[in-house]
Amino acid sequence: MSGQSVQLLGAYLKDCRARLDPASFGFSSARRRTPGLRREEVAQRAHISATWYTWLEQGRGGAPSAEVLNRIAQSLLMTEPEREHLFMLAFGHPPEVVYRAPEGVTPRLQRVLDTFTHSPAIIKTATWDVLAWNRAAAAVFTDYSQLPIKQRNILRLMFCGDGVRERQDDWESMARFVVAAFRADAIRAGAASEVSQLAEELCVLSPEFAAFWRDNDVRVHGEGTKRLRHPAQGVIELEYSGFAVDGRPDLGMIVYNPATEADAALIRQLMIDGVAGP
Repeated sequence: MSGQSVQLLGAYLKDCRARLDPASFGFSSARRRTPGLRREEVAQRAHISATWYTWLEQGRGGAPSAEVLNRIAQSLLMTEPEREHLFMLAFGHPPEVVYRAPEGVTPRLQRVLDTFTHSPAIIKTATWDVLAWNRAAAAVFTDYSQLPIKQRNILRLMFCGDGVRERQDDWESMARFVVAAFRADAIRAGAASEVSQLAEELCVLSPEFAAFWRDNDVRVHGEGTKRLRHPAQGVIELEYSGFAVDGRPDLGMIVYNPATEADAALIRQLMIDGVAGP
């Protein structure tokens, strides 16, 4: 660590410490000259030496290990962006990714999806489980609310869903791409064990998945075109774009815009009819 990085790290830790309420941790608020936790209280919560932590804040200590820095971040109740900033100051790179399966999305994020009135939009996890969707997605793709939670997975639907293969304009190319993009997303998120479990299951259920998985292809799910053969409205062409969800590295949003006004009209009709697609 450079001298400047050491000073910045110490100042950042001090600011984070000052924002915390001692009473919420069971510490007395009496006789405190400055707001927030005392240094020894942070050290106690992080199970480290109070002297060493003091030196760290003052820019006199040695570089902490990643394990110790994680304990300090937990003791200061840092959010994920704050913890990432802490590691950038200390090491010049973000912390090692540890995947945590998300439980859902916030109402605010759901409202973002709902603003895409006639553009199907979904929120997916790093292992491509669909967590949230809008009405257009339910009409054009499938009504995920009618599926068991375990089945709300894009790979399961692609390789094992009823009628999905027939409704893709070029199923093999799309399936290869999905496997390659899934591999990249999941490994980037640190979900190696979750990937192995799902891949082993799908290799048994689908020979095609097993063959694509052995290719070890990796791609980025950025932008592209998707064509669906909808049983009620015929071919629908969609342009999709993938977006990161700020503050939620475990989630990604995909928005599918109708390629033409004719495609938009087909989607509007499907939403009126309430006919779910593939």
